[in-house]
Amino acid sequence: MRLGQPQAWLRGLSTAVVYGSLALFTSVLHNVFLLYYVDTFVSVYKINKTAFWVGETVFLLWNSLNDPLFGWLSDHRFLSSQPRSGAGFSSRAVVLARVQALGRHGPLLALSFLAFWVPWAPAGLQFLLCLCLYDGFLTLVDLQHHALLADLALSAHDRTHLNFYCSLFSAAGSLSVFASYAFWNKEDFSFFRTFCVALAVGSALGFLGATQLLRQRVEEARRDTGCSALAGDGGEELLFGGEEAGSVTLGQYLRQLVRHQNFLWFVGMDLVQVFHCHFNSNFFPLFLEHLLSDHISLSTGSFLLGISYVAPHLNNLYFLPLCRRWGVYAVVRGLFLLKLGLSLLMLLAGPDHPGLLCFFIASNRVFTEGTCKLLTLVVTDLVDEDLVLNHRKQAASALLFGMVALVTKPGQTFAPLLGTWLLCFYTGHDLFQQPPVISVGSTQPWPEPPAPAPAQAPTLRQGCFYLLVLVPITCALLQLLTWSQFTLHGRRLHMVKAQRQSLAQVQTLDIKTV
Repeated sequence: MRLGQPQAWLRGLSTAVVYGSLALFTSVLHNVFLLYYVDTFVSVYKINKTAFWVGETVFLLWNSLNDPLFGWLSDHRFLSSQPRSGAGFSSRAVVLARVQALGRHGPLLALSFLAFWVPWAPAGLQFLLCLCLYDGFLTLVDLQHHALLADLALSAHDRTHLNFYCSLFSAAGSLSVFASYAFWNKEDFSFFRTFCVALAVGSALGFLGATQLLRQRVEEARRDTGCSALAGDGGEELLFGGEEAGSVTLGQYLRQLVRHQNFLWFVGMDLVQVFHCHFNSNFFPLFLEHLLSDHISLSTGSFLLGISYVAPHLNNLYFLPLCRRWGVYAVVRGLFLLKLGLSLLMLLAGPDHPGLLCFFIASNRVFTEGTCKLLTLVVTDLVDEDLVLNHRKQAASALLFGMVALVTKPGQTFAPLLGTWLLCFYTGHDLFQQPPVISVGSTQPWPEPPAPAPAQAPTLRQGCFYLLVLVPITCALLQLLTWSQFTLHGRRLHMVKAQRQSLAQVQTLDIKTV
């Protein structure tokens, strides 16, 4: 009886809760990885500068290419036009394949996470292999998880409901950042290593359990004739009906994307958004150091860094209901206007208001990261439009997410490069010629800066301030311009949803007839 009660409780969990829990098992690992992997290899394993930059360069190329590569391998068979005979993949078969992929790749992601914290090869080689392995499995998990959002639900209401639980569990996973402070010690690494082992074991078991529950939900959906949990479920499953005569090649698919106007406007806007998100992440400690270090304590700075990882997810718990009421397009546009308004207000106020500066630095990062989370819903709408425009037999969700990443991930590289260049151009201050800033995972978030010459101090502080406010102003203006050209909202979005639902019903009738 005691064993049966937890099992009955788990079986009683809704599909949205189980789907959202997958975000928890990813975020508990990824936030710790982001905070500590550089400090571990630089300060603990003593990697040399050449090996570090070689690893980061290879990682940059691999990080940009693996999203479309894995997306193509996963979804290229879905690209041909809908077969008249009805042969092909039912939605249930596609969802099962994605869930099974998550069940395989999730534990491997946890294993690759562990490889960072145990020295098993020369530091340079381990750095390169660990980065590529971890990012590869993270991409496989993220692509299939995001693709499930488009495959499990069709209506905007259902998708925001699923995304609500993703934000809730991601916020819970971000708490691992606070817990990690208690274990991080570069001189005695064993406690932190044990902490990471516990995180990895919990994540791997969570992936196995959640995917097993999702498989049960999909099987139950087939037996429940009144269930509409799967978008366009075809009832009886027809697996691998053979290659279609009109299957789409990679070149043809790319030409289809080039003709997809809303996709082009979206990736243009999202490229700026990714740039701004990583700009905030890269320069957050720098802004705290040069703009607020005289006004806040080190513990307050650590708290701001930690809360900046949790608050975007909690923030989305408020914005997702607004998306259900007003639509994602209107909410995102409102966030761009809010970013522009706050930045102009900060520019007019100047750098001599510590309280306002503290609020702006924190809110700028929180709202920017929160916007990134909402844009997943827009990509699912683009998946629907792509299916309708090109008459696909099944939505190529993972592939479209991969192509979006291919175009937008260069923003991750441009952010630190452009930011450091602008700071050097305006102030003459070269960050690479200064002592390195201690990682935010350390007990001291930033070092005490050496006393600069009196004529130099105002220039550097002023440069950081203008960098802080002018970058979001520029990004907001560019995003409002591109977002105004995006037409997949309102009446057009309703039309696309209706047409996809119609195609799904036709497919269902064909499959049942066969």
